[in-house]
Amino acid sequence: MIINPSLQRKINLENEMSYKKLLSRLPDLIFQLTYTKNGQIVFPFFNKAVIDYFELSKEEIRTFNISSIFKSKIYESDFLQLLESVEQLNNLDSSWSFEFRAVLPTKGLRWFKAVANVEKSIDDEITLFGRMTDITEEKEKEIHLKLSEERFQFALEASTNGVWDLDIKNDRVFYSSQSMKMLEFDEADIIDTHQKWDERIHPDDLDDYQSAFNKHLLNETPFYENAKRMLTKTGKYKWILSRGKIIERDDKGFPIRLTGTHTDITELKQQEKKLLQTLEIINEQNGRLMNFAHIVSHNLSSHTSNFKMLLDLIEEEKDTGTIAEIHNHLRTSSNALSQTIEHLKELVDINTGVVQKKENLNLNLYLNKVLSVLSEEISNNKVKIYNKIPKDYNVSFNPSYLESILLNFTTNAIKYSHPDRVPEINYDLKSDKGKTLLEIRDNGLGIDMEKYGQKLFGMYKTFHNNTNARGIGLFITKNQIEAMGGKVEVESKANVGTTFKIYFNNEI
Repeated sequence: MIINPSLQRKINLENEMSYKKLLSRLPDLIFQLTYTKNGQIVFPFFNKAVIDYFELSKEEIRTFNISSIFKSKIYESDFLQLLESVEQLNNLDSSWSFEFRAVLPTKGLRWFKAVANVEKSIDDEITLFGRMTDITEEKEKEIHLKLSEERFQFALEASTNGVWDLDIKNDRVFYSSQSMKMLEFDEADIIDTHQKWDERIHPDDLDDYQSAFNKHLLNETPFYENAKRMLTKTGKYKWILSRGKIIERDDKGFPIRLTGTHTDITELKQQEKKLLQTLEIINEQNGRLMNFAHIVSHNLSSHTSNFKMLLDLIEEEKDTGTIAEIHNHLRTSSNALSQTIEHLKELVDINTGVVQKKENLNLNLYLNKVLSVLSEEISNNKVKIYNKIPKDYNVSFNPSYLESILLNFTTNAIKYSHPDRVPEINYDLKSDKGKTLLEIRDNGLGIDMEKYGQKLFGMYKTFHNNTNARGIGLFITKNQIEAMGGKVEVESKANVGTTFKIYFNNEI
């Protein structure tokens, strides 16, 4: 059947009108946009929903043009990008989408997303058939989320604490930049499993860390907390405090995600160590003070009691010969009191720092000086000397103290040598846990440490029947060593010999 062309045009026009009428009644924002070969944008069609939603006035509709609907309502920068996106369409593009902002009279700022099919005519005109959707709520959520993430990231960067998040199921972990900085890593370094992090834990701290972590995984503790030393990228150890908590479990109750923080507590640990050292010094000083007070009380009271007794005898005695003898006892007591006061003064000088100036001293030189002073005694007693101290080794010490200490220990080794064997004195220099250790070992009479060990360094304590022993030398020597920040230890066995160990604190 042949249809009259004019009739066909009428049918096509009616169909087109019907489609437009149908589209106009749809609630979706339907539009047709054409980009001409002259670079202009025209709207052959848009439905009533567009008019209503964009709040177009009758005047704007009557004089509908680009200026009235786009330039006045769409953000200028968005409008320019819209034009650019249409211009860049080519023959291969079958679809187009674009997001833009518009400011409407009553609705205010709104976000829209336009989606369209693309058709290109033979004369290079591009036509878009599509619809627009209001995506304001989604955009606001997206913006708020981005803002929250930016704030969170800023908080992370501003905070001194690091943040970690462990995905147990996939064995992946996130460490914030602050956590990485604590171990001196940069952005190029990758630590994405907790095993890589755990490998940097000090071996001595590993068991405590694993125990604390596993207890929380087993729900034995409400949260995880552990302080440990960790190896930095440059090879140093830092103290890191880790805290964390399980925030997600699977259907069976097994933990699948933990999150927590890292805190660098290295400085705190150093201060804690210094505080403990200070407390040790205070306790030691208190002990010395108590010991000194006891010595003063005991020894001076003994002398005063002796004086009182002798003076009472003089008052009662009539015989001049007896009185003269009592005067001699008084003089002896007076000399003893003077000696005691001199000893106490020396102790006060040692413990108050009157003569505590340190110098860098050649240890071997000072030992040879002492051996030279005692050369006659060494020769007379046929003492064998074994000096293993390096010739160029220096210690930080007070000169008079160092000479006094070496002289005292050497004199004692000679004085208490064993009568049945040739005396030997060994001087040996060692290192013990970073401290310089001088060992002075002899093969003399030795001391029963179980019986006398606690009293060895006491004032006026003697342990052999030697008439020249005063019991003050070791007491003074111990105080001199400790006043220099060192310590002294002793190992001894009766009839075998004695080893004194002097630890130096080599800080000037």
